[in-house]
Amino acid sequence: MNTASWNEFEQRVSVEELLHVAVEPLAWPMPQALALSLAERNANTLAAIAALEERRVDVADDDNPLIQEIRRMDAKLTALVDIVNRLLVPAGTLPPQRLVRFNARGAVLPADLAPAGETILLSLRFDHCRSLPLELPARREKQFDDGRAFVTFGTVNDALSDAIERLVFRHHRRKVAEARQVPG
Repeated sequence: MNTASWNEFEQRVSVEELLHVAVEPLAWPMPQALALSLAERNANTLAAIAALEERRVDVADDDNPLIQEIRRMDAKLTALVDIVNRLLVPAGTLPPQRLVRFNARGAVLPADLAPAGETILLSLRFDHCRSLPLELPARREKQFDDGRAFVTFGTVNDALSDAIERLVFRHHRRKVAEARQVPG
């Protein structure tokens, strides 16, 4: 077990949520062409998720017709994206949702998804963009007594790492904001 990987994971902000998760075995070392293809697809997926999750501050008293028109267009585009997602990936074809905690360094997930000693391709699907999975090569590093395992993402480049960190930060910030709104 590589405790340095676990320590690095623990020192960074992570987010824990229910995601549609699938895994498949992955040959290691990964061919260069596949690594480049995954990096490009993941960058596109993270950009799409960021664009779809972006929310403007709603000012109810704004009488500016241009702002009102932009809001109407935003609502229409959001509806269109939702329709396309449902057509491309119907709910019945999605992998099951599992509780996953992740950041750019790795993920904690149910141990049955990460067989010992095997490299896997971990696919995470977010509700905002279910048709585009985030696909990360991973290898199990640590087994916990509670039935979860820690996997590391060994081939994440700096640009992809930064994009994942921004995604994690946005999700973490949203969860904190939601927790503050709940009356205590």
